[in-house]
Amino acid sequence: MTFRPVKSEKLAQPTMEGAGVFLHRAFGFHDPKALDPFLLFDDFRNDDPDFYRDGFPWHPHRGIETITYVLEGTVEHGDSLGNRGTLGPGSVQWMTAGSGIMHQEMPKGNKKGQMHGFQLWANLPSSLKMTAPRYQDISGNDIPEVIDDDGTRVRVIIGDFWGKRGPVDGIAADPQYLDISVPPNTTKSFKVDMYRHVFAYIFAGAGTFRDASKPYGVRVEKEVNGEELNIRDLSGNRTLVQFDTGDEVTVTSGPDGIRFLLVSGKPLEEPVAWHGPIVMNTQAELRQAMMDLRNGTFIRAQH
Repeated sequence: MTFRPVKSEKLAQPTMEGAGVFLHRAFGFHDPKALDPFLLFDDFRNDDPDFYRDGFPWHPHRGIETITYVLEGTVEHGDSLGNRGTLGPGSVQWMTAGSGIMHQEMPKGNKKGQMHGFQLWANLPSSLKMTAPRYQDISGNDIPEVIDDDGTRVRVIIGDFWGKRGPVDGIAADPQYLDISVPPNTTKSFKVDMYRHVFAYIFAGAGTFRDASKPYGVRVEKEVNGEELNIRDLSGNRTLVQFDTGDEVTVTSGPDGIRFLLVSGKPLEEPVAWHGPIVMNTQAELRQAMMDLRNGTFIRAQH
């Protein structure tokens, strides 16, 4: 096995989107080659409905796929094709915007007012930029979970892992999307494809990944597997970890355990022309999309 060293770590940055939704952005509108085929990742988490209730009103998408994973609260969605639905706790939606769609996403908190979810954007290859839009709405009850002997829990949202297959399929980037919980003071390794871009996003607890650089955390001394581990070197809440090449990712959890998303995808290695929620391959295609929006021809008839 070849362990993947950490290429970089950084904290997600606060920002505002939609009609006034306060969220944290781990990456987005950056160099699209860095995590190809992934373009953007947002963590929308808040306990105050005033900071998210106005949601994400009607807006367009073309040329990408959006992946929404809800942990707390609900997200009601609707689109220009007449689709309607509600994502509940533990559920996921994979939306292929393809040739173009207008949609809205309206979050609603749980009984305590808490809202928590993630949205990831994945690019589409040139051959599928203008494919017909489609949805995959998956209930939390349909996502398999694997529990290892040491208490490590993995929800397999997309891809194959530990003998289970996630329910989302037919995705161009052939990704793997895992929700991983590692119990306190445990070292655990996870196999990943050598030729894919891989990132982890920590959203609960803390831990350290092999060869981590510029970590974040609190100062607590703890012995793990016979070795002294200084918890001030642990990466914590809302930290994005990008990995270099290798076929295995290793994490050592802190005294409170760690929960993180582990996401990988096959690079498309294609040119990117990007403006907001529209991602094409050339500036000419991008100009055409803008013209379609102005002319009312953005939504294509599907046969």
